[in-house]
Amino acid sequence: MILLEPENVIIKKVVNEKLQKPTSLDQTFVDFDGVRYHMWTPNSKSKNEIILSMSVACWSELEAYGAFQVLQQHYGSDVQKGVEPGYDVSISVDLNTIPQDLEQRNQYINNLSLLKRNAMSAPFLQAFQTQKQLEGTDIPTDGSPIPQGPLLELHYRNQEAIYIQAGIDRVTVIFSTVFQEETDKIFGRVFLQEFVDARKLPSIQTAPQVLYSTREPPLEIRHLPNLIKSDDVGYVTFVLFPRHFANEHIAASTISRIQLFRNYLHYHIKCSKAYMHSRMRTRVADFLKILNRAKLDKNESERKTITGRTFRSR
Repeated sequence: MILLEPENVIIKKVVNEKLQKPTSLDQTFVDFDGVRYHMWTPNSKSKNEIILSMSVACWSELEAYGAFQVLQQHYGSDVQKGVEPGYDVSISVDLNTIPQDLEQRNQYINNLSLLKRNAMSAPFLQAFQTQKQLEGTDIPTDGSPIPQGPLLELHYRNQEAIYIQAGIDRVTVIFSTVFQEETDKIFGRVFLQEFVDARKLPSIQTAPQVLYSTREPPLEIRHLPNLIKSDDVGYVTFVLFPRHFANEHIAASTISRIQLFRNYLHYHIKCSKAYMHSRMRTRVADFLKILNRAKLDKNESERKTITGRTFRSR
């Protein structure tokens, strides 16, 4: 089992190939959570320009949280909105302007492959900034509500969403996930309980606090309408403290890891099921070998007694 990486491998591979040999390009592919990409050359005569377009199910919500401005910080004037029909954002890549220095070139291509991650980081960055503004606010003693930031919602999959809310001393991130099969629910509960119990170890006391519940949503989102209350739905809550986004580097690492949590969970559930199936097939093969050894050969079907009489085994 591995940790999933936030980069898109296909984007890195295609750009590196076109740097070696510029040719016409028209390639469509998908990423986790139904995110669609399209890489193509807009001018058949000029093969040094590539358009990278992306479609995200929750783009309208991301745009409201400042995703377009975040992408402009990463890609500058190359990012353009609504260039290609059916896609939400496009980036124009001029192969002639890519740095020649190996380290800078790899950094540039790696940044391109993080297009989805950078767009999804907008609500997290907004929540981190809101927490810093609320930090130091006095907690009311008269029973009035504790100051909190707005609840940010990302409906990035069908019937599944991410909820982010900043508080005075923390940022709460809630994942809702749907388990399609009964075995997925069993494996999911085992994995998520390990997340909860792992924080008890002395070596990882600084890890975010993890809470898990089924059917009943957490208090932070219980007031929202149209929430599905079913045993097929699980809610995972991460409590991020200021140390988890203390500076730009730590915050970037936290965002990259936490937005892949749902994919990480279901990936390992499928890996565990595949491992169990392989063990079952191996065990069946061993039993068949034992049964085959128990069968009598034709030569052994007739036996003789000590007196010379012959009898046949059934």
